[in-house]
Order: sequence, then C-alpha cells, then structure tokens
Amino acid sequence: MPALSWRHHTLIQALLSRGPLPEADFKSIFHVVTEKSPAAHQQLFNEFLRKINAELAYVQFELRACKNQYDGSVYYGVVNNVSDDQSKLGTKYSVPQIAFYKAMIEAIVQDGAEGSISKIQAINIRLENQVLNDSSSQSQTESTQVPAAFRNFSMSQKEKTIEELVRDSWLCLTSDGKVGLGVRSFLDLRSWFRSNEVPSCQFCNEAAVKVESCPNSNCNVRIHKYCLTMKFSQRKAEKVCPGCRTDWPFILAKVEKVEEEDQVPRKKGRRTYQEVGTDNPRTTASQNTANSPPRLTRRSSRLQSAS
Repeated sequence: MPALSWRHHTLIQALLSRGPLPEADFKSIFHVVTEKSPAAHQQLFNEFLRKINAELAYVQFELRACKNQYDGSVYYGVVNNVSDDQSKLGTKYSVPQIAFYKAMIEAIVQDGAEGSISKIQAINIRLENQVLNDSSSQSQTESTQVPAAFRNFSMSQKEKTIEELVRDSWLCLTSDGKVGLGVRSFLDLRSWFRSNEVPSCQFCNEAAVKVESCPNSNCNVRIHKYCLTMKFSQRKAEKVCPGCRTDWPFILAKVEKVEEEDQVPRKKGRRTYQEVGTDNPRTTASQNTANSPPRLTRRSSRLQSAS
C-alpha cells in the first residue's frame, strides 16, 4: 500500500493537535489541502478516510465521526481502540481523576433520557463506592481496599477535575448547567457503551444517552431527537413508535417548516410588486399624471397666441 501523502498527514495532525473538530472545520481543512470540495467529491473524501484508517489500524487508532447527542452536530476525531480505561485518558489525569470520570459517565448513562447529572450530584459521587464495585476481593476491610488518594479526593478537586474534563471535551455543560458527556466520550466510548449494555437508539443503533423515550411507559424504545426529526419530518412517515406502534407526539420546529416552504417553487409569470421592489405601475402612472404640469402642444400654443 502506498505511503500516506502530506495531505493525509495534515488531516491527522489537525485532529491530534486540536482535538475533535466540527464537521465543517474538518472538511474545510480537507478542501484546503486537496483543493477539492467534499460535497462535490464525496468519493474522494471517503477514500481519504479509508486510506488513513488503514494505516492507523497498525497502532490501534482510528479516525472516526460521531454526533454530539445534545445538539446533533457531527465531529471528527482520532480515537484509541485499546479498550482499557486508563489508555482512554492517557497519562494527563491521575488515577483518582480517572475513577471520578468513570463514576460520572456511569451516573450519566443511568440517568435515563436526559443524559446528564447536576454538578451537585457529580461532586457528591463517592470514589470509595467506585473502588468497591471494581474490587473482586471481599475479604479485606473497606479501609484497606480504598487508597488514601481516593479517600482524600476533596470536593474542590472534583470541581477542578470537572472543569478540566469539560475543557478537554470529555464532558460538557448542557444549556441548563448540568454535566453531560463530551464529544470525546461519544467518540472513544463506543465499545464501552456496548459492553456495559447501554440501550441504543432504535434508528441509528448508537448509544442512547440523550434521547426521547417512547410515550408508552411499558416500551423501552429510545430515539435521539435528531433521529426523530429526520424520520418524522418525512411527508409520509407515521408518527408512531417503531416498537409498540403507540402514537408519538412530534411537532416539527417552525424554522424547519419555513425552510420547507421556501423550497417550494413559485409559479412563473405572477410576481407581486413588493417582490420585485417596485410600485404598482398603474398607480404610479396615475399619480405622475395628476402631479405633473399640463403638456403644451403646438395646437394649444397657436390658440394662446390667437387669443
């Protein structure tokens, strides 16, 4: 297989140095280095990603895309496919910080459809419980099982850790100030979601962290809001649960309705005067006739001279 070109290396380096990038930014870099638009050359764009991943696979890395489940935006990033938890966060974070992060993601995915927890809930998480849950030995006492670094991990340290994790995109702060999963977590923890049996979206089969639940309390179907919008905005789509067929209340946003109306072609030949930016020609002509001085002709001038 031919070696990667400088263009491939530029894309990889941009993701490694800047972290996960929004789709528009990543495709803009692709456009600059290749002088090709991804929209017009989708096959070339896909081939670039395939070739990069073929090389990254040797070191168990992968260039991957994911959706931010809180707003539906797409991000690209390079992820580590090694499944051990410490390797996911590298060596920047201490062992207590990694345990605290793991405890928070467990609390967030167990929260239900909201996919977030309050800061108070996060700060009150006890790392002792995390260690006891992970420990396979039950013969020792709690004081010997829990390291001193875990017992002494203070609330201020937890607050600082949350700030660092948000800054590094492992966590995020939602619009209502709660703690949710960051883009890096959605990118890196795909295998963790599956191994921990986190429910998946009925449509896209990705982890259902921030989702809409079926109105039927006896049904376990969960769907991302952006998946619902894509599915139910289709003209002939039935607005029912794909699992139990219960009616699913869904209201299309006004902005989306306006965009659909703007795409409807107008009939040719009839345009209002307001659309073309002019006044009604009939009204304008009558106004000009009423306001303009009388026109002087040769006949009227002879009559005036004779009189």
